[in-house]
Formats: sequence, C-alpha cells, structure tokens
Amino acid sequence: MPNVKTVRLRAPGGLENLTLVEESPPKPARGELLVRVRASSLNFHDDMVVTGKIPCADGRVPMSDGAGEVMAVGGDVDEFKIGDAVVSTFYPNWLGGESTRATQRVMAGDSVDGYARAFVCRPAHAFTKAPAGYTPVEAATLPCAGVTAWRGLVVCGQVKPGDTVLILGTGGVSLFALQFAKAAGARVIATSSSEEKLEKLKRLGADDVINYKAVPD
Repeated sequence: MPNVKTVRLRAPGGLENLTLVEESPPKPARGELLVRVRASSLNFHDDMVVTGKIPCADGRVPMSDGAGEVMAVGGDVDEFKIGDAVVSTFYPNWLGGESTRATQRVMAGDSVDGYARAFVCRPAHAFTKAPAGYTPVEAATLPCAGVTAWRGLVVCGQVKPGDTVLILGTGGVSLFALQFAKAAGARVIATSSSEEKLEKLKRLGADDVINYKAVPD
C-alpha cells in the first residue's frame, strides 16, 4: 500500500495549523481493525479541538466520527471481517453500564488520533457495524450527534406519544432530536433566529417554530 494522506493539527491549534501529510500505511495489531475512512462528519466538538479551545497533543489527527470499510483484521478479532461497513464509536471504552470518567477518557480526535485520514488502525471495540443501507456519509453522522440525541430523548427522557419536545437551534443534535421525537409520536417545537431555517424545520416535521430574535419572550 502506498503512503496514505493524514491531517494533523499543530499545537496550540487554529485552522492555519492544520497540515496534510503523507505517512506510512498502518497495520492492524492483535485486537485491531484497519479501516479505510470514507467519510467523517464535522461536529462542534471538532471545531473546538481544531481552534484550540480544547487543548490536545501536538500533531493530533482531528475528527471524532468516521465511517468506512474494514480492509484488514488483526488477530483475536472475530466480530468483523474484511469488507464490513463500519462506523466509529464516540467513547470506545464505554462498553456497557453507566458512563464514568474512565469510560470517557478516550475520545477520538481529542485524547487520541481521530478520523481525518484515509486509513486508520484502532481497537475493534472502537467500531460498530454501520446500519444496513446507510452510505458512509450517513453513517458518519451518527456517533456524536445521533447517539447524543437518542440517549437524551429515548434513554433518559423516555419520550412517548403525546409528549412535547423543544429543540434549540439547528445543530446536529437538534436535527436528530426532531426526527426521533416525531418518530416517537411527540409534538416538536423548534427555535432558530433564521426564517429560512425555520421553514426547513417545518419541512422536517416541526409542529411549531419560534424565531427567538423576533420573539425574545
């Protein structure tokens, strides 16, 4: 395999400190997968890292979410095979139970290298199989924003038909929350300062919309 392209961030951060480099291709060790990254979604957390608001190690590879296909499988890995479509997990060490400081310590694109690169080797538990029929672009939007909205609404909020859900703005978590809430049979009130975005929210199913600049109360 020829050298692969990777984006690295020089400390202390800033868009001007992003560099595209070519590096030797990684090889999966025991318990790891080699994944060809086909898509990576941009989240607010990634912006905070790249602009230096969240400090990270010099040379960090940014981007917390990635999706692609398995190119090679290390020893002792039996839940994945070459060719599987996979998506990253946001907290790869959170394997069950309630979240703790320990399970949140490892975060791709932050405490360890992320997915702004063509190929990545990570432990097998840093991935899960992508939903059937999803493109890599679609799957890459799920780990940070999609799972956050699902946990907030379904796991913690236990949303049910007849509930009213308020979403704030049009970020990734809010847009996922809108879709999950409507699928659960809830009424959705959406806010934005943009009339154009409010129209889009209506088309996505929002029952009521409020321009919070026009209606500050």
